[in-house]
Amino acid sequence: MNSSLSFAKALTLLVVSFIIILGGILWLSAPTVIVLISAGTAVIILSTLWGITWENIEKDLMETLRAMLLPILILLAVGMLIGAWMLSGTIPLIVYYGLLSINPAYFLLFAALLCSVMSIMAGTSWGTIGTVGVALMGVSMGLGIPLHYTAGAIVVGAIFGDKLSPLSDTTIMSSAMANVKLVDHIKHLLWTTIPGYVISLILFLVLGMQFGGKIKNQENIDLIVGTLQEQFNLNPMLILPPFIVLLLIFLKKPTLPVFGIGILAGCLLAIFFQGNTLLEVTTALNSGFQETTNVALVDEILQRGGLTSMLGTVALLIGAAIFGAPLQSAGVIQLLLEKIVQLAKNAKTMMASSLFLHGLFFTTTGSYYVTYAVLGPMIGPLYDKYGLQRKNWTRTMEDTGTALAPMVPWGVTGAFIADTLGVPVKDFILFAPMCYLGIVFALIYIFTGYGIAKSSGIQHSEGNQFADGKTTAEAQMAATSEK
Repeated sequence: MNSSLSFAKALTLLVVSFIIILGGILWLSAPTVIVLISAGTAVIILSTLWGITWENIEKDLMETLRAMLLPILILLAVGMLIGAWMLSGTIPLIVYYGLLSINPAYFLLFAALLCSVMSIMAGTSWGTIGTVGVALMGVSMGLGIPLHYTAGAIVVGAIFGDKLSPLSDTTIMSSAMANVKLVDHIKHLLWTTIPGYVISLILFLVLGMQFGGKIKNQENIDLIVGTLQEQFNLNPMLILPPFIVLLLIFLKKPTLPVFGIGILAGCLLAIFFQGNTLLEVTTALNSGFQETTNVALVDEILQRGGLTSMLGTVALLIGAAIFGAPLQSAGVIQLLLEKIVQLAKNAKTMMASSLFLHGLFFTTTGSYYVTYAVLGPMIGPLYDKYGLQRKNWTRTMEDTGTALAPMVPWGVTGAFIADTLGVPVKDFILFAPMCYLGIVFALIYIFTGYGIAKSSGIQHSEGNQFADGKTTAEAQMAATSEK
């Protein structure tokens, strides 16, 4: 990576790209993919004019796309999974029983809590949103609850579990990249996660009160329940695929093969319980559930899924790679980090600057797999230097990565949620306060010193400095002489 650009030029690249993105999305309302590609093109042109070689840009672009390959494959698998489970009657069965058993007044609270439990047990927000989340959206339609409310509740529950589950890849990766014990990392996350989560649950309880006891909701429920009974064979056996998928994920089996098993199970159930032909099954895998019930409300619930439904999201990820890769090639992040080291006069400014830098880097790349791997080991030693435990840094990474992910429309997670639940990021994010309140509480802790863990004892690696300037080796020698 070439980092020969001056700080002024690096800052220019950021300003130009963000003007294009904000202007294109907010002012022109242009397609996000095209806006990202345009911003990336502008960065590439300026970078090459300022001496960054195309070979370096192409290399970083390929590495970024390679990092996104697994998420892209999972996206396509989730699309096929939804199509198979719709056709088999698995999701309709969950919607059916959900409509008969859930009080609308408490539905949002129930949705958040259910997704929290599922995500903690399975360790995946994507798996929770793509399975339970889709079914809850169907129930929401039937109950007459605004879909952006429900999407917010689903996102809060799924991200809560993703941050705190010891099985979550983001939790494991963020702690590993800064050499922090997993249990210590999870415990420290509670400081910024629990307050926002409790506020979110209270919000869902308050919002839900307005939907209790409405007659029109009962009419919708009767219509949907009756139509589903006519359209599908609602055998209790249809509930098996979600349990199989969640069990395998809980057992730490790889996500992609697990979703493959879920797809196969859905296909077999569609053939044996619903009497679908092989051609109908393959069509559902490709294009989603296409049959019509002649009831608009029910069709809106059922007609979704399929591999093609995720292609827009895949294009969005490629656009994000075209935007983010040249910024890496130009050394923008490295230059910003060097500036932080120069300007940080105390622990507070260092932590606040690190929070800002990781949030900015994540917003540009849209992938925490990239930001955790790059910034995790780079910034960790700064916390040693200022006498702070590294779990403060791993918490910051998750607050500005895992939790921030649903808020970035062109990011891997934001795009996945919008496509899977059928609700744009801008519509649901206000109703998922935990995602942004974590950053608010993080800043409060930074500037008050409350909830910040100070270092004591030996640091993580040789050569790291304590607050008094001694290295680890010097501290060990001093301790030995004292004994």
